[in-house]
Amino acid sequence: MTLTEKAKKLLNGQTIISVEPGNSMTPILRSRQPVRLIPVTYKDISKGDIVYCRVRGNFYTHKVIATCENRGVLIGNNHGRINGWTKAVFGKVTEILPM
Repeated sequence: MTLTEKAKKLLNGQTIISVEPGNSMTPILRSRQPVRLIPVTYKDISKGDIVYCRVRGNFYTHKVIATCENRGVLIGNNHGRINGWTKAVFGKVTEILPM
C-alpha cells in the first residue's frame, strides 16, 4: 500500500495496518513494525500521540510535539528532529503490533 493509498483509506474512514521502514521512532517503533491506525483529524490529537500525517509533501508516522489551534500539530521523530507544523493528519496509532 502506497503512502497516498493509506491516506485515502484513512480519509474514507477505514482503520488500517501500516508498516514503514526507518529508525526515526526507535525505541517506540522499530523499522517495519506494524501499527494500527484509526482515522482522525488534527483536532482529535494530543501532544505525545503518534500520527500518520503529511508535512511539506512528505508522509510520516511520527510524534506530536505540540498542538496549536491555528497551526495544527508540530510533528517530530523520537530523536529530537522536528519536521514542522501540519493540519494534514490522517490517522492516529492506537496499537503497536508485534513484529
